[in-house]
Amino acid sequence: MATAVDHEGADHDWRPGSADSVGRSPVGKLAAQIARRIETDVMRRGWPVGESLGSEQELREHYGVSRSVLREAVRLVEHHQVARMRRGPGGGLIVSAPDAGPATRSIVIYLEYIGTSVDDLLHARQLLEPIAAGLATERLTEEGIDTLRATLDEELALPAAAAEGSLDPLHPVLGQLSGNPVLQLFIDVLTRLTVRYAHTSRRIPKAELLDSGNTSRAEHRAIVDAVIAGEGARAQTLLTTHLEWVAAWIEKHRVRRARITGAVIEPEMAEGPRAKLAEVVASWIHDDIAARGWQVGSVLGSEADLLARYQISRAALREAVRLLEYHSVARMRRGPGGGLIVTEPEPQASIDTMALFLEFQGATSDDLRIVRDALELGAVARAAERHAAGDEEVAERLAAAVHWPAEGPAEDTRKADLFHSELAALAGNPVLSLFLDIITELFRRHAAGQDQPLPGDKAADEVTQVHQRILDAVLAGDAGVARHRMRRHLDALIPWWH
Repeated sequence: MATAVDHEGADHDWRPGSADSVGRSPVGKLAAQIARRIETDVMRRGWPVGESLGSEQELREHYGVSRSVLREAVRLVEHHQVARMRRGPGGGLIVSAPDAGPATRSIVIYLEYIGTSVDDLLHARQLLEPIAAGLATERLTEEGIDTLRATLDEELALPAAAAEGSLDPLHPVLGQLSGNPVLQLFIDVLTRLTVRYAHTSRRIPKAELLDSGNTSRAEHRAIVDAVIAGEGARAQTLLTTHLEWVAAWIEKHRVRRARITGAVIEPEMAEGPRAKLAEVVASWIHDDIAARGWQVGSVLGSEADLLARYQISRAALREAVRLLEYHSVARMRRGPGGGLIVTEPEPQASIDTMALFLEFQGATSDDLRIVRDALELGAVARAAERHAAGDEEVAERLAAAVHWPAEGPAEDTRKADLFHSELAALAGNPVLSLFLDIITELFRRHAAGQDQPLPGDKAADEVTQVHQRILDAVLAGDAGVARHRMRRHLDALIPWWH
């Protein structure tokens, strides 16, 4: 069996504390920091695809790190598809053009682990997809018309069993035609996750499948006709009604307490070099972990067990383990009782990966603001509903968050965001919380890239007063006024998003 090799063929050291224990050892943590610095430098330079950031020796000198640390950092950068190491003349770390794959897979892993429900997904879709339909109507081109009609034709060519409201390309296409890369990516994630829930549905009679397929197709055609006709409000209404139908369909047929199933990465994507294979292997291991109920602390097997189970080389397995460790899905432990240990995923990997991809896509402050407004207004409405239903936690947590900008430690750069993150958490929908964290992270990357200072203590009193007024409306049970005040507050923040 081949040994794991790095880019130049030297064997890796897999002892505890070695450079390969990514995310767990001091070396691994430093590598993650260097990866972040490389990615920030790429963004500052305008993401110049095809340009070299320097040779390995030049990068080691520039960042002041050892060979092992740099190579671990490069692996993370390559996983994010920000850059690739190329050997030979004219080589070096070459800036790449990423696709949505790593970003989508990263967020699917985290949302699946924390137990995101189909209700959470559809609530988020109902907040975002009508906005996409409205924007698609405003920005539609002749090419867009052709795309919509071709999408309908593809759906008609599918068997009725595939048209059950969420297993179709129309929803992501509307996200694409909205011209808003944030909407496009979030809608793609939400539809993929909804499809994964469909794998848990009960067996459905053929006649019922045919009927639901016809209903879905008719509703899709009506939505497309409204978009093409320039009737944005009608398209939004039709799409909202359609998503309500999708929710009812899934509610009727889903198996209670079923976990999301289905591959994060499909086997046919296993093309290209070892790094691509490693992503597929990581997906297989992830799916096995999910199928076992994500038993944190359990051992999946020794390295030898895993090599035999997945029929892969040691090199491919070890690359896959690095990715699993990065996402906190599992980690390799040596010694008695060791092996690949199931761990608890953390959201930061999802946040970083999504923010990087959206940065490359050129998401503007207006793109971010449109999505943030929809998510925040949805969150404040949900929090008001919880308080009206007698949940005392809403008042306690929001009251504490209101005073945090003025009373929290000066070094806490996120203290002004606490009220907003608490609202999202109190909405009880982890999708809203994660999406808002991604938007906030991307805003901070924008600000850092432009050396733009964040609001300081001078604005703390004003922010506290505005947050208090929103809270007053929530406590009074007036969700409409709470949404109005939140909307005004978000509008006042626009200068900080440019």
